[in-house]
Amino acid sequence: MMLRVLLLLMLCVGLPPAASAGDLPIPEHGPVLRIQGSNTIGAALGPALVEGLLSEQGLRRIHRETPDTANELRIVGETVQGRRVVVEVTAHGSATGFSALKAASADLAASSRPIKDGELASLQSLGDLKSPSAEQVIAIDGLAIILHPDNPLNQLDTVQLARIFSGEVKTWEDLGGRGGPIHLYARDDQSGTYDTFKELVLSGRGKTLSNAAKRFESSEQLSDAVSADPQGIGFIGLPYVRQAKAVAIVDGQSQAMLPLNSLIATEDYPLSRRLFFYLPPKGKNPWANALAAFAQSSKGQTIVAANGFIAQTVQAMAVTPNALMPEGYQALSRHAQRLSVNFRFEEGSATLDNKARQDLWRVLDYMKQHDKTTGQVTLVGFGDAKSDPARADLLSKLRAMAVRRELVKSGVVFREIRGFGAQMPVAANSADEGRIRNRRVEVWVY
Repeated sequence: MMLRVLLLLMLCVGLPPAASAGDLPIPEHGPVLRIQGSNTIGAALGPALVEGLLSEQGLRRIHRETPDTANELRIVGETVQGRRVVVEVTAHGSATGFSALKAASADLAASSRPIKDGELASLQSLGDLKSPSAEQVIAIDGLAIILHPDNPLNQLDTVQLARIFSGEVKTWEDLGGRGGPIHLYARDDQSGTYDTFKELVLSGRGKTLSNAAKRFESSEQLSDAVSADPQGIGFIGLPYVRQAKAVAIVDGQSQAMLPLNSLIATEDYPLSRRLFFYLPPKGKNPWANALAAFAQSSKGQTIVAANGFIAQTVQAMAVTPNALMPEGYQALSRHAQRLSVNFRFEEGSATLDNKARQDLWRVLDYMKQHDKTTGQVTLVGFGDAKSDPARADLLSKLRAMAVRRELVKSGVVFREIRGFGAQMPVAANSADEGRIRNRRVEVWVY
């Protein structure tokens, strides 16, 4: 069943099925694939996915070779005939991946944030990098805000974070804690992690990162520096919390949320983010195609989870009702389970985004495997407040109906379609990014 759905997924997003052993061409000279971009991906996840693909291709003696340059490596395998197969991974930050595509020095860009409009325009000659076949969400991550393990603070809101990292809040005492001056730690300017933090926390509040922040290209080094500094605070991808302490985050009217797997999988956690592969539509490298398809497969998503990120595998989760929930939502929580996926939409529309298109097949496969296709599924839509609650109510139902329309094509009969309007926000409605996050559809199964 999973294989059949994966094939459908690949047809849907324009990817060929992952090639079996020996199907992919091996050039006489040079690497078969060049990956550049995100350190978050390139430090461990990217190489692990490459190793999985090489193994699936039937290659032997798979190993890593590390040149003298930091954050660069080669993954090497060998054919039965003894031919050497090399994949190069260069991980100096998401921005460098798009620059490398433009310079034709990479076949695939790894990015820990979405492609920017300027990058998209500059790469037009390579095709539409926002098309479903080009923009591949390979994993979900959460930016953790980390402190020294002995720091007594357990919760911060995004406004406080903006004031801390801009340098306006200077001491831990200003936050009700203790420890004297705050020491800031941040990723470097090339980093997608930094871009994500800037987008989600700083820019929308008119702030910029303080010049006093210590900058790092390596996620591991940043985390270790914070965990060794009682006055330190930093932001990092979920797998790199290591010995530091992660705090709960509040955004607008949302509840305080720790970077827990369940909250990141649904992208409810305020600082959750997507990790991407970008494949130029024109002149695609077949190894890039195969790696993207492998990353989307059940084997690839198992590797995602093994490397500390959140896999996109669909699971049912029990939700404990509480008094902050609308009564109808509490009733739903008592009798049904929520799936670990939220459908989200293109900005300003009821059109499913690229990840949602991939998730349709994952949700459909879950329903069929668990015999939930006939009257046992409820879709629940949410919207952003803006100025008209009635409008938010209507749009929340329309978004749920957009998901229903796609799944009905595959024979799913729904129990109920509900809309809760602007209730239960997961992000502040004061900025576009927050409004987009609040426009979501949840899937519940009985």
